[in-house]
Parts: sequence; C-alpha cells; structure tokens
Amino acid sequence: MFDAASGVRCMWMRGGTSKGGYFLADDLSADIAERAAFLLHIMGSPDLRQIDGMGGADPLTSKVAVVRRSQREGVDVDYLFLQVSVDQALVSDQQNCGNILAGIGPFALERGLVIPTGEETRVVIYMENTGQTAVATVQTPGGRVQYTGDASIDGVPGTHAPIPLEFRDTAGSTCGALLPTGNASDEIEGVSCTLIDNGMPCVVMKAVDAGITGYEDRASLDGNSDLKTRIEAIRLAAGQRMNLGDVSEKTVPKMMLVAPPRNGGAVTVRSFIPHRAHASVGVLGAVSVATACLIEGSPAAKVANITDGQVKTLSVEHPTGELTCMLETDAEGNVVSSALLRTARKLMDGKVF
Repeated sequence: MFDAASGVRCMWMRGGTSKGGYFLADDLSADIAERAAFLLHIMGSPDLRQIDGMGGADPLTSKVAVVRRSQREGVDVDYLFLQVSVDQALVSDQQNCGNILAGIGPFALERGLVIPTGEETRVVIYMENTGQTAVATVQTPGGRVQYTGDASIDGVPGTHAPIPLEFRDTAGSTCGALLPTGNASDEIEGVSCTLIDNGMPCVVMKAVDAGITGYEDRASLDGNSDLKTRIEAIRLAAGQRMNLGDVSEKTVPKMMLVAPPRNGGAVTVRSFIPHRAHASVGVLGAVSVATACLIEGSPAAKVANITDGQVKTLSVEHPTGELTCMLETDAEGNVVSSALLRTARKLMDGKVF
C-alpha cells in the first residue's frame, strides 16, 4: 500500500549506462498525479543538483521503472518507464528506456515475480510505454541472480554478468511506422534528416550538416548553444511529421548526429536526449540509428560502414566507447529483429522517503 510518509519499498539499480529506482506497481499510488509528485520528491526535482533527493543531477540517473506481474499470454512482467526531469517538475512516460530495461529481469527475479529456471532464466518483458516486447536472459546459478561476471559495456567501469536483450516488434512502436513520413530522407530547416522509429523515435542527420564534426565531447556539445537552438528547431518540426504532435514538452524524438566511424565501428553518433548531450547513447536510440544506416539514401547510410550478410553487426561509436547492435534483415533488407548486450547491478534495496 502506498504510504509516502512511512517510506516506499524500492530497489536502486544500475541498468546499462543508466541508474534509477525500481518499484513494484502495487507499491506506488494508482493516481498518476500523486505518483508523479512522489517521484519528483524522491529524486529531488526540480533542482539542477537534485541535492534533496536520490537523483544524480543527470537525466541518465533520474529514471524510474514500475513493474508488475503480467496478465498477458506468454509475458512474464509489464514494465513502465518514467523519466523524471532534473530541472523541471515533469515526469514523462513518452518513451522507453532500453538501459533501465536491462535491470527489469533481475528485479523481477529478486521480487519473486519470476521463478528461476536454471543456470540462466529468460524473462519476457512487455514495455507498456510503446507496446513492445523484449526478452532478457539473466544469469541465475543456484536459483539466485548473479551480477558478477566477465561482460563489459562501454560507459560502465569493470565487468559484470551479461544480460542479452532481444527486441521484438519495435518498428513504429511510437510513431506508427518505421519511417513515419515514408521517406528515407526529409529536409527540415535545410538539413537532410531521417525520421525513424525502431524502438525510439529519432531524428538522424549528419553532424556536419548541423555545424559540428560529430567527434566532440559531451561538455563541448552541451556548451554549444547555437547547435542546441538549431537542432531544437528541427526537432519541433520533425515531431509534427512523426505523428508525435507538439513535442516542446516531450522527451522524444531524440536527436542523433552521425559521422563516419573512427574506431573500426559502423557509425559515430552524438545524441541529444533531447536537450542535453548523452554521455553515451541510449539502447533503443542506438538500434534506431543502426537501422537508419541500412536505409538506402539516408544521411546515416552515407557515412556508415556496413557489413555484409542478413545478420549485420553494427558497432555504434559514442563519446565513451561503443554499443554493438545485431540486426537481422529479411531478403528485402528490412530489419526483422535486433539484439544487444547490457549488464545491470543491484545497488540498494530498502525504502525511499
């Protein structure tokens, strides 16, 4: 039963390159406004430092997962992602988060929503935000979640147990179609852009067309007010074309500025989420960018280095390393499934006030 004054049961976890609070749905208020007020309170928002809460003064560490046992056939748990704004009194459910998703399988097992099945356990997850399904494979030797292991992902120190994520039916999950306008490229504000949604609505453009190289660090990007103004104008116009309506108060679409790879990958990206530069790149954002690289005539395809074969391994380079996406295509070259590797770690289990 939700009782903010007495504290609410919560597990704090790192999922992928993000971090946040994981809650059982029954432990939070069923009233959306009351739930939002509570989450803003526990994160310490709105405040750039989030000094009076658990948030880490960054959108990547101000996230929430709400999980329940699923009543859907063939699905184990339902997962609702909520982005808690750092500097605004805003809690948004307008997007998925593939990084926080990495912690859903372990959390579901820890809370007894899913029973371990052996050395590893597959957890089928329905993503409420967009109606997609993902499968997470969690290491469960001896019937317990194992977080230690030899897998590493860029943006996270050390090694941990691998959590492969397989995505199903991601194309057009938010916008209604993989390419909402039906075009490989649309011109917006004089810039050639691909408007795409393969799990995350994104606007993909060449970095040079936005006036940068695409190899800048995060601090340089965040300090470039002219760049931010320009890509925000493109984002607002793109939102209408992507069936998202007025996106001025929404966290989608994300802005993806691509350049040729420098370190042997498929493409380099600098991501805005949407008003601050991402320290790395979002999981589903990377999937959408990788997909754009396979679309003939798109800005991404013009700078990308693509492998042959129906299963394509695309390394998406970002400011702190790379994220490898495996895309399976059909005979016509259409992407039919995607998969990638993440890790997660339980940080705290208790009550939050």
